[in-house]
Amino acid sequence: MSRSERLLDLLQVLRRYRQPVSGQRLAEETGVSLRTLYRDIASLQAQGADIEGEPGLGYVLKPGFMLPPMMFSAEEIEALVLGSRWVSKRTDDDLAGAAANALAKIAAVLPAELREELDSSTLLVGPSPPATNGIDIAALRRAIRNERKVELDYVDNDGTPTQRTIWPFALGFFENVRMVMAWCELRLDFRHFRADRMQRMTVTEARYPRRRQVLMKDWRASQNMTTSSRQKVGS
Repeated sequence: MSRSERLLDLLQVLRRYRQPVSGQRLAEETGVSLRTLYRDIASLQAQGADIEGEPGLGYVLKPGFMLPPMMFSAEEIEALVLGSRWVSKRTDDDLAGAAANALAKIAAVLPAELREELDSSTLLVGPSPPATNGIDIAALRRAIRNERKVELDYVDNDGTPTQRTIWPFALGFFENVRMVMAWCELRLDFRHFRADRMQRMTVTEARYPRRRQVLMKDWRASQNMTTSSRQKVGS
């Protein structure tokens, strides 16, 4: 492995950690000696990478450091192309356009030989029945991003119309169903709401009182409960 590849690998490892990680662990993950690891850290810092830390305390890469012209493996390029094509076919128009724009930006900074790999990818996403949505999925995504309460007219599992106020924190894209994970003020619990059963949606100006990252963490913990507790779809 060349020195430049080794430094790129180290950056990728550092990007995975939000808290300081020891030099010994970084050396093990990148396959170098601790002495080489310290030299590589110093080299990256000299090139402008905002890496904080020191031997014995650990290291963390601060957000915002941008790499020079991007380097990807063939598998990484195929993953990017396939992911972009999946988003284009399985999500809403806004996300589909964003995926195409992101891929174009990546292509613009790739070396010529890698750009050719991207353009000639033969991985395809097959057709599927279009998802039925009763509401504007893009507006719902913005509500999640901005942590806004949402008011719904919703038809539950038994076909009964109900009115809900929810705190949406995640959106699942399944083959032909969109599922909203949210805290329901009516049930005082986590619930899953199918987008095709939503008759009306109003995004309010009220922020919900807990951060969506906290809701996501608590929801994930709740998935370890009994099967009956997990299958609460709009009830």
